[in-house]
Amino acid sequence: MKASANTKIKSLFRDIKEAISGTEQDFTEVKLSKAILLLSIPAVLEMIMESIFVVVDIFFVSKLGADAVATVGITESLVTIVYAVSLGLATATTSMVSRRIGEKNPGKASETAIQAILTGIIVSIIIGIPGSIYSGKLLELMGASDIIREQLSGYTKIMLGGNVVIMLLFIINAVFRSAGDAAIAMRVLWVGNIINIILDPCLIFGLGPFPELGVTGAAVATTTGRGIAVLYQFWLLFFGKKRIQLSMKHLGINFRIISKLIRLSLGSTGQNLIGTISWIALVRIISVFGSEIVAGYTIAIRIVSFVLLPSWGISNAASTLVGQNLGAKKPDRAERAVMVTGYVNMILLGIVGLILVIIPGYFINLFIDDPAVLTSGTECLRIISIGFIAYGFGMVLVNSFNGAGDTTTPLKINIFAFWLIEIPLAWILAIRFGMNQQGVFTAIVIAESLMTLTSWLVFRRGKWKLKEV
Repeated sequence: MKASANTKIKSLFRDIKEAISGTEQDFTEVKLSKAILLLSIPAVLEMIMESIFVVVDIFFVSKLGADAVATVGITESLVTIVYAVSLGLATATTSMVSRRIGEKNPGKASETAIQAILTGIIVSIIIGIPGSIYSGKLLELMGASDIIREQLSGYTKIMLGGNVVIMLLFIINAVFRSAGDAAIAMRVLWVGNIINIILDPCLIFGLGPFPELGVTGAAVATTTGRGIAVLYQFWLLFFGKKRIQLSMKHLGINFRIISKLIRLSLGSTGQNLIGTISWIALVRIISVFGSEIVAGYTIAIRIVSFVLLPSWGISNAASTLVGQNLGAKKPDRAERAVMVTGYVNMILLGIVGLILVIIPGYFINLFIDDPAVLTSGTECLRIISIGFIAYGFGMVLVNSFNGAGDTTTPLKINIFAFWLIEIPLAWILAIRFGMNQQGVFTAIVIAESLMTLTSWLVFRRGKWKLKEV
């Protein structure tokens, strides 16, 4: 019995090593538990890397005071529109590429990848030019103070103007991940984060030969790190000799594939935009209570993002498995993948949520020692963390719909949860019932939990298995 246990432990470590170094396994054939492990580990590490972008910026910027932190928070609420579109295109890319891989058609998968990249570049230009030009006006609309609009808007200008690196980072990593090369997507973000971590303090505080740019330096560092990571992605796509291999013959425009990508991405982008608009509305409500409250909320949400992104990584593994197994005509295996991944995610987030409910102040204090900001952030983190178990299962369900190419169903669910429940409830609790920021935090938990419940009821009907992509 002891020998059997040792064998299992050795097998587990071999699988972990294979997941991190990269694997050539066929995820429609390999044992399901191993497939989930091989995809989840690099996907989780990838999302941790993405969340480090978020946390590193706010860590250094918090040394500049509440206005600088509020600038990052308000800008982040605007940049979430870019994230929404990027995730929409990435989701459509995942659905189509994973289907082609499941059908054993890597040539078509590569063709789809290049069309997704071209689409992302065009969309980023459409967003970036007006976003950069009118950054000050956008900050004004978001209720930013005069100091933020007049002295700190450079951060917003760079983050919106340079959004192409965000767009491509999401789309190309979706290509790698949906093809089964999740370890590559992970390594790409390692590169970007190392550069960002080095440049952030140098450009914010003017260390050594670098200019002291303040909060604007954080935007320059992040954009530079992501930009170099994108260049690395392109090198891997053309010369990496992985499942997706691009060449000059793929560089033409295929309007049929682009139109299908856009059609699929509309539902997913709609999901994210609904969440984004809700996020912006919540920031607008909270801004009524002052910069300290916004700063506390910003830090708390950054911490939440840090712990939720690994769980999104696990749910991305479920999305890839759904797409590939539906492409291989194995819908029951796709359903089992969703259930197993969902349970794993619930356990993970349940443990993390319990820790954050018990000692939220410890984590807020790592970023700032302003008493008002600390109180607000602690309050926010404790309340939102209560809903982590529901979030864990819900994000897997939503990604399973998207991985199947059914982006319309979660769109409808998001409209219900965020627009019909979260925004009105936040305003009612915060303003009408006088709960102030506590009302907003409570509304978030209620809305997210209702989204999970609704998604589960729809998932059980099984219509997502019949979706053609």
